Amino acid sequence: MHDIKEQKRARVLDPIDRVSEVIFGLLMAMTFIGSLSVATAGQETVRTMMVTALGCNLAWGLADAVMYLVRTVTDRTRNRTLFLRLCKETNAASGQALIAGALPPRIAAAAGNEGLEMIRRRMLEFSDAPIPPRLRLDDFKGAFGIFLLVTLATFPVVVPFMLLHQVTVAIRVSNMVALGMLFLAGWALARYAGGSRWRGGTVMAITGTLLMLAIMALGG
Repeated sequence: MHDIKEQKRARVLDPIDRVSEVIFGLLMAMTFIGSLSVATAGQETVRTMMVTALGCNLAWGLADAVMYLVRTVTDRTRNRTLFLRLCKETNAASGQALIAGALPPRIAAAAGNEGLEMIRRRMLEFSDAPIPPRLRLDDFKGAFGIFLLVTLATFPVVVPFMLLHQVTVAIRVSNMVALGMLFLAGWALARYAGGSRWRGGTVMAITGTLLMLAIMALGG
């Protein structure tokens, strides 16, 4: 049971999930900022943009949080179903096939029949403790964390409009902040993956900018 809790905690704190949610929230906010017209934007327009951006990210943060819970229940139910099928399977070869299907292909191939059989026997030792499909407190903590990440990603790019009265300057500062955040996001992902951090940051900044332009062009 301790191992299951540790695996769940690691998934909640997965750097890929966390960085992805920040990028998603950032891009959503930047689409509203990018729609501002420097020539016609007044204080009322800027205020409306900030409220709309925050409201949109609140809504999408809630949607992402709910989908995280749905994905968690689905994955856990699938694991439970596979585990119960394995426990009922009397044929060793069929049990090995079930395990191989649940593993990444390369790992399953590297394990071979002997490795798969060892895993099958080890799993059968825990046949009296199936994985429950219900949600736990950590799952709701993870969902709340996702909601916060998407929502809080709005503020760094909106703050310049609160501090600066000139819309032109505020837009430029906001864009620089967004580029900096995208670069740091790529840096964090590259560090997690063991790749080049400078390259990861640069690629993410360029990719994020292109995504934002595409979203705006498609009416997002």
